[in-house]
Amino acid sequence: MEKVLKTEKLSVGYKKNIIVDDINISIEKGKIICLAGSNGSGKSTLLRTLAGIQKPLGGRIFVGDKDITAYSELEKASKISLLLTDRVEPELMTGYDIVASGRYPYTGRLGILADNDRKIINDIMELIGITEIGNRYFSEMSDGQKQRFMLARALCQEPDILIMDEPMTFLDIKYKKELADIIVKLKKEKNLTMIMSLHELELIRSLADTVICIKAGAVDKVGNPDEILNDEYIDYLFDII
Repeated sequence: MEKVLKTEKLSVGYKKNIIVDDINISIEKGKIICLAGSNGSGKSTLLRTLAGIQKPLGGRIFVGDKDITAYSELEKASKISLLLTDRVEPELMTGYDIVASGRYPYTGRLGILADNDRKIINDIMELIGITEIGNRYFSEMSDGQKQRFMLARALCQEPDILIMDEPMTFLDIKYKKELADIIVKLKKEKNLTMIMSLHELELIRSLADTVICIKAGAVDKVGNPDEILNDEYIDYLFDII
């Protein structure tokens, strides 16, 4: 299988404070990878580092066959897209405007959309199921609708890898189910590689091909979630007494 991302002795953290050390992982194309671990274990820091928006404190990250540092910012944006939980509240932007802004790696500084850009935007909005509300102001949407538009924006970058940090945050059960269905659809129809952190263990079991468990500043276990996430290990991983 084609490897789209791997790390060698990667250390992540802030300033000189290492949070997770000696990370050696290899991720295949079209797979869904979920990070599991307690709050503060370093999941978000690792995702931001893999996305190239935070510098590693040691080791290397390879995207495809190149070190991530060899890519320009625009090249990196066409390889990896990042969906964060940060709430975005732009003024006077429609949902369509939000999605269209994901074409920035291809439109240049002026942001002028070509016919091909518009086709990609429309196709992705249809895939995500948001075409009918594309003209609504983003600020007037529900959290679930906003998350769909932000996901569509990330997909408009046409990345090889989509990284999502707690994408289910702020969503009720209905929208969690809809987003989970979209993630499965993206895997089947786009063969997209997705790396995400999730709190919901049942979603990890149902979505992930591989779970990466982080504890005590290290990758503790990597493998099939059904095999790893038994009751005994969950108690250990989350320090449940």
